[in-house]
Amino acid sequence: MALPTFIKLLAVQGARYILEAPDTGPPFLRHSLWQTPYVWIQSQDPYFPSDIGAQLQHTKPEVNFAAVPGAPSPLTLNNLDTLNSQGGTSVFLTSVDDITKNPTWLNGVKPDGSGKTNDAVSAAIIVNDHGGGNVDAFYMYFYAYNYGPPVLDQDVDDHVGDWEHTMVRFLNEEPQAVWFSQHAYGEAFSYSAVEKKGQRPVAYSANGSHANYATTGIHDHTIPNLNLPRGFLEDQCDQGTLWDPTLNAYYYSFDSGSQKFTAYDGSSPTAWLSYNGQWGDQEYPKSDHRQHFILPGVDATARFTSGPNGPLFKQLNRTNVCIDYNKEPCVIRPALGP
Repeated sequence: MALPTFIKLLAVQGARYILEAPDTGPPFLRHSLWQTPYVWIQSQDPYFPSDIGAQLQHTKPEVNFAAVPGAPSPLTLNNLDTLNSQGGTSVFLTSVDDITKNPTWLNGVKPDGSGKTNDAVSAAIIVNDHGGGNVDAFYMYFYAYNYGPPVLDQDVDDHVGDWEHTMVRFLNEEPQAVWFSQHAYGEAFSYSAVEKKGQRPVAYSANGSHANYATTGIHDHTIPNLNLPRGFLEDQCDQGTLWDPTLNAYYYSFDSGSQKFTAYDGSSPTAWLSYNGQWGDQEYPKSDHRQHFILPGVDATARFTSGPNGPLFKQLNRTNVCIDYNKEPCVIRPALGP
């Protein structure tokens, strides 16, 4: 979709956009757009960003592998939240196709030369104003499929649906730090430390898994909050295809007290953001011929795992720049590195 109507595009300098928001529009949106990270998609990754709404055209809601009775038809971004009363977090948007046959919709849309995913709204920019000059801008990225990096030459952690994000924390409209989501956790860096393209930060999306990193190269993520150049669980990043999420995104504010999302343009769908279920298939059981485990009985070693939940579950009202995860300390690195 186009940028909100109250945003005027003033000039283009290379791939960098300069935006102005008039006094009648939200004063912070201009700043959050200036600081939206560009995303480098890894050169060998066949799974590009995907249209958020199109996911509903290729899936059906199920609970415990059974169709949800009386589910809306068609299911859209405007009624997806009605499934909350029909299974809540146990609802899985299950592919209508056998994903081992590689249906083309899993591949998403490759950004064009300007970085735009044409005809695919593949990102959501969500702004949470904490007050006192503290504002978090979340940049949510959607992919139809996650291909987990192989382990011991076997596929692990493949799943339908993939939500990743970066977040920039602002104080008095000045960017302070950037969060990069990576699998169950991630990393934070000071804003001054991260790589820039023009005025905007840069994120590197890992091949298949779409975990976000601040640097190119190989990243071992075996130990949360520590990325080493080699290891047991490796992600690979490089400057493959440049994606500019601002060019086809939804824009929202988020009120933590009411848990309400408001579209800045007044017309973009909001119901889908309140959906409590999962955006892909439920982990296939051992009895499913498509499933296998590196270690029998250990879900973390399954080839096919469950799809993720959505932006609402990404700790949008977090206190620290980092998410809360297993009492990991929130380290904001002052320089690029592990």
